[in-house]
Amino acid sequence: MRVLISGASGLIGTELQKQLLVSGHTPVFLVRREARKENEVQWDPNTLTLDPQVLESIDAVVNLAGATTGKLPWTKKYKEELVASRINSTKTIVQAIAKAKKRPKVLVSGSASGIYGDCGDTWLTESSPKGEGFLADLASQWEQEAMKAPEDVRVVLVRTTMVLSRKLGALGRLLPLIRLGIGGRLGSGKQWWAWISLPDEARAIIHLINTASATGPYNLTAPEPATAKELIDELGRQLKRPTVIPVPAFALKLAFREGAQELLLCSQKMSAERLLSTGFVFEHPTLKAACSWVVKR
Repeated sequence: MRVLISGASGLIGTELQKQLLVSGHTPVFLVRREARKENEVQWDPNTLTLDPQVLESIDAVVNLAGATTGKLPWTKKYKEELVASRINSTKTIVQAIAKAKKRPKVLVSGSASGIYGDCGDTWLTESSPKGEGFLADLASQWEQEAMKAPEDVRVVLVRTTMVLSRKLGALGRLLPLIRLGIGGRLGSGKQWWAWISLPDEARAIIHLINTASATGPYNLTAPEPATAKELIDELGRQLKRPTVIPVPAFALKLAFREGAQELLLCSQKMSAERLLSTGFVFEHPTLKAACSWVVKR
């Protein structure tokens, strides 16, 4: 396959292109600068510019573009960037697909677990209602733009949660503290943190591209749920470091304001059943397996 990727230089995009190449596929990258290589295509989502002819040689599109939500605190200006970077990118891709004479078979478009909001101990499936808050509104708008794709294009919405990686992503700031022995639970630690390993995130995207029956939203989350305390404690065990220094909720809110509540203290117990029902097999289905991979040199 020829797979067009937006956000290819990001954490997930980098792993995705690596796995595509290993599988014999050709990743094609959307870049904002002038294209310099055969597998690069210039676009400008700020002006909704993307040549529709590019899409005519593409089998699948994976839309991962968007400013990181992990840059805290969220200022008013940065929140505007979070919205624009997702909505404009998706709108640009969907409009180009609609104008193409020969269209890709599938569009896998990014979304986020934030769509559910803070839900305590409730199991969250793809049919759970939209929650409240900035991230819920953002993810909902993001999905709505993707669903405007032509009817002959299969649309898959990947509701990504915390992606565990060895250096970047959600653990980028946390891991160094745990390695130093000064990590600990955030807030009460009882909030559910849905999670998935980076390799499984990319594998799931490729699996959904290849699964002709897959359509609509899918939770990209591992089948074993974990609280924030359980996740941090397991990383500590794997690193043989204590995790006894807590960070109180008020301190997180004081430092990171709205982002603390919606990212760090928010509770989301997500189900992976819909993804599993397609035949997907996780490489890291348990917290122990995922944390072992994260800390392995």
